[in-house]
This record gives sequence, C-alpha cells and structure tokens, in this order.
Amino acid sequence: MALPGFSETGDDAIPLVVIDKAGLSVWLDDQPARVATWLRRTGFDGETGSWRAIPAVDGDIAMVIAGRNEGDALWSLAGLPMGLPEGLVFALEAGVSGAEDICLGWACGSYAFDRYRPAKRQPASLAWPDGVDRAQVTAMGEAMALGRDLVNTPAENMGPLELAAAAQQLAEHNSAEVKVCVGESLLTEGYPAVHAVGRASSRIPRLIDLKWGGKGAPRVTLVGKGVCFDTGGLNLKNAAGMERMKKDMGGAACVLAVASMVMQRELPIQLRVLIPAVDNAVDGNALRPMDIVTTRKGLKIEIGDTDAEGRVVLADALAAAVEEEPDLVIDMATLTGAARVAMGPDLPACFGSDDALANELCDAGAAKDDPLWPFPLVGAYRGHMASDLADTNTIADLPFADHIQAALFLQQFVGETTPWLHIDTFCWNPSARPGRPKGGEIQGARAVFELLCRRYGKTSDD
Repeated sequence: MALPGFSETGDDAIPLVVIDKAGLSVWLDDQPARVATWLRRTGFDGETGSWRAIPAVDGDIAMVIAGRNEGDALWSLAGLPMGLPEGLVFALEAGVSGAEDICLGWACGSYAFDRYRPAKRQPASLAWPDGVDRAQVTAMGEAMALGRDLVNTPAENMGPLELAAAAQQLAEHNSAEVKVCVGESLLTEGYPAVHAVGRASSRIPRLIDLKWGGKGAPRVTLVGKGVCFDTGGLNLKNAAGMERMKKDMGGAACVLAVASMVMQRELPIQLRVLIPAVDNAVDGNALRPMDIVTTRKGLKIEIGDTDAEGRVVLADALAAAVEEEPDLVIDMATLTGAARVAMGPDLPACFGSDDALANELCDAGAAKDDPLWPFPLVGAYRGHMASDLADTNTIADLPFADHIQAALFLQQFVGETTPWLHIDTFCWNPSARPGRPKGGEIQGARAVFELLCRRYGKTSDD
C-alpha cells in the first residue's frame, strides 16, 4: 500500500525549494527579479515552516519556497502536506540535504485519524526524491500511523480484544507468531497480576505474546503497557483525570510500532513482544487497596493504590520476558504523572539497568529527533516501598518522584543481570504542531528502533 502523501512520479511536479533563513538573502540575489521582488513584497523571511507560492506568468504556481532549519529537518516542512494545496504534487530540488528526514516528516504531517469522520482534506503529495530509502521511510511512516491510530481509537473500540486483534494483524502481515492468553487462563499460565487488574471488567483481560525472527540471533523483548481504559479502579479518578485514559495503552502502541519497524526492515534479531491488555474497571470483584497479589515471579505485592495498576500488569510481563534470558528488555508505558510533572508532555523519562545503556538510548533518540531524558534508579528510595505483609508495596510512602519509585518497583521483576530499559512516556500531543496533530503520539519508538539498529549491526540509514 502506498504511503499517504507521496507520489510515485515527479512528472509535472511543482518545484519545492527549501532554504535556511540565514541563506535567504544570498539565494534571492541569484533569482530573477520577479521572484525576488515577489518574495520580498509578500514578507517571506525564511522562518522555519513558512512558505510562499511563486506565481507563474499564466497564473499557475511556478514554484514553492519553504523555510527550514537544517538542525530540525524532520519537522521543519512537516506542516506542508496539510498547508499546500491538496491534489498537487511537489518535488524537492535535487541534492537537498536531509531528504530522508524531510520525507519522514512529510509522512507524519500527512497523517489524519479518519475512522469516525472523513478527513477535512487530503495531503499535498511529495514526489519521492532520488536516493531516498523509500522502504525505510515507508516502514517508519506506517509504524507511526499504526501507533497513532491505536492510541486515538476510543476505548469503546479499542479494548483488550481489539488490541490483541491489532497485534495479530501485524503478525500476519510479517509472518510472526502470536499467542494470546485469555481470561482465567491467565491464572493457569502464570499471569496472576494481569488477571487481578483486569478481572473487574466485562472485557476479558489478555496477555499478548508475539514472536518473530530466526534462531541464533540476539534476543530482544519489548513489553508494552496495554491498559485500554483506566478508571483508577476503586481509587477512582476524577473526571479530569479520566478524560484521556483511552491513551493508557500507549506503551502497547509504541512497542507494536517498534515491532512493525523491526519486522519490515528485517532487523537481525529474535523479537518478542509482550503486552498485558486489560481494563482497570470498577466492579464487585475489583482489586482493592491493601489486597496482596502473588506475581508470576513469586513476589507478593501489596496494592497501595488501585490507580497504580500499570506497574502491576507489567510485573508479570517483565517476569515472563526475562525467563528466556534475552540480550535486552525494553518496556514502554504511560506509567506516572510524576514523569510528566518533571519533563512535560514531550520528553519521556527513561531508566536503564546501567547509566551507559540509558545514555545509549538517549543518544539514539537525539539522532532521530525523538528525545528522551535519563533518570537514576535511586536505590535508597526502595525502602519507601516496604510492606508489613508482602514483599513490596506498589507505591511508596514518599510523596515525591513516583516515576523513580515505579521504575524501582519494575526492576524487582527484571533482576540484576538482564540489560533493561524502562520508558515512561505520555503518548499524547496536547496541541497540534507541524507533523504532530493533536491526539495520540508514538514517543520513543524511533529512538528504540535506532538503538536496536545500532546495537545489532544495521543503522536505520542503511
């Protein structure tokens, strides 16, 4: 399927010239007088994201000039697909730097969630530039759209069953295998914490287990929080806190997006994806504060707050992840408000089993304009999660740094020997920006993919 916003041919395409603000004056000096005069009199200053159509003598568009910042190639032109006239095809000038980033930004800017009503318009098209790795851009663009669609879909149509179906569809498309453990089988198959959180919902909880790749390759396991709607449980959220909780399966959407990239680009790894898919609902059998749950690892956890359910379902999934002794485990989750308070909506917090690994992920994210920020696993805080009756509490008696406390809780189920990364992400754009429409966002996925490419012998630019 063709990637929206792109044209297979550049025949009759309108030239699209991109220029830095600092270089605009020199560029204008080399243009015909009518072009330079038009741009000066219409006030074009080369500001990043701005553009002007230059008319031809017959009244058509002769060319479009767009301002960009070369250090922000991914997003500088990402507003053009929905800004330029629809139905037209544009072509970048030959040899423009950062063409692949421009194309990925164009793909992100062409995205629209149209499940419930038609898009207001179609994006303008970009002719594929020569020399761009179309397969790479397509794989990443499709993965981003997949993840955004999953997060944007209301919980009514994106419950545990539908999330499992999305994973199965992705697996079928890439010749992967999926096993889904459902309902009471979670108890017999060793996922009691997943069952405990999801049992109160009329929508049966699930554990999704996807596997892909050849034997003998490095093992990488991705774990994604799949809470399809979070009411808070018996520690019920207020209306404002519940408003966007359809996005609480954003971690699952992120790991499925990474999996899509890995499989489409045939990265030489053995990939496993584990997603505990549940609703955190209220009913007579809902998990209660101070209940004690025995996890897959055998650790007994005391429920300090039923609204801290994400770490509970991840505990079983992470315990399952490390049983195969993978070379790397990465979990992604919309886990804590504390991470948002600390870093805002655009910068996910990350933690690593060692500082070098966390910094490696952050470096990969910086290279792909998908930033993360490393936080320490402060061992001294562990004592604040003590329980009088169980091995640990799910929350701390310290009213600070819950993102660190949550990461420390999860670390207990990974152990000390497995290389592990934890990403506490938001998965939501509160307002629209070029290439990033308001709504679901897949933060950290491109960073993780770049890390895997660097670690396992293939860069995402190959």
